[in-house]
Amino acid sequence: SYGFEEADMDRPIFIDYVLGMETATMRQIIEVVEKTYCDTIGVEFMHIADPEEKAWIQERIEGPDKEVSFTLEGKKAILTKLIEADAFETFLAKKYTGTKRFGLDGGESLIAALEQIIKRGGALGVKEIVIGMPHRGRLNVLASIMGKPYQAIFNEFQGGSAAPEDVQGSGDVKYHLGTSADREFDGNVVHLSLTANPSHLEAVDPVVLGKARAKQEFYDNDRTSVIPLLMHGDAAFAGQGIVAECFGLSGLKGHRTGGTIHFIVNNQIGFTTAPHNSRSSPYPSDV
Repeated sequence: SYGFEEADMDRPIFIDYVLGMETATMRQIIEVVEKTYCDTIGVEFMHIADPEEKAWIQERIEGPDKEVSFTLEGKKAILTKLIEADAFETFLAKKYTGTKRFGLDGGESLIAALEQIIKRGGALGVKEIVIGMPHRGRLNVLASIMGKPYQAIFNEFQGGSAAPEDVQGSGDVKYHLGTSADREFDGNVVHLSLTANPSHLEAVDPVVLGKARAKQEFYDNDRTSVIPLLMHGDAAFAGQGIVAECFGLSGLKGHRTGGTIHFIVNNQIGFTTAPHNSRSSPYPSDV
């Protein structure tokens, strides 16, 4: 307690709006800090060198009224997406037992998060989102986010093609394939482009960044019009050098995209390797 006694807990202290309050008691400060940093969502921002960027984040997460909350309709929408994602994985596991599918089991909240990004992005003027992701959860994203018909996905499991007339050359596995679609929320249309990728983990990252940058050129270099969004596995993000290379290019004039949204699906294992044997840092995001 750093020398504070019970009598000190309710004494007002001038804190100059650090937590959105001019004055606060120790009890109030502890309550706000615990809600901000000890709940279900964590925020890392103290490493940011730009004080204005740091203050922008701090202002939006710290304070007695900054708790994340959802309306009843919002909660129902999230639940619906979670049920859809879970039911999809459950069906595939039962129907195609033993078949490679790289399920999203345990990471279904990714689907609800992607849905919100598309909706919120459209409201803020985003025109396109360029997506890159590994095998893990790809089929679920194709179905739940990109709107690929379930019939087409199931046909691929049975050795067929989603669109036989589109097949050129030798066949490819279903979790390498990309697609594009338009999603509309509240009258705002956002074009989604899921980039095709090979088996080589994270190789799609610079492709997505370059594609997003090229698309921004067509919007008069408006960085807010096109968002690159990358999804990763925990082991691949920490272990593949191309991730750090892309971060190294992110601030350069000829490569910057205005920022990239990253998701790390942390299922605690890379192939057969546990986290403590695969990286030197506590979190996979510590690149």
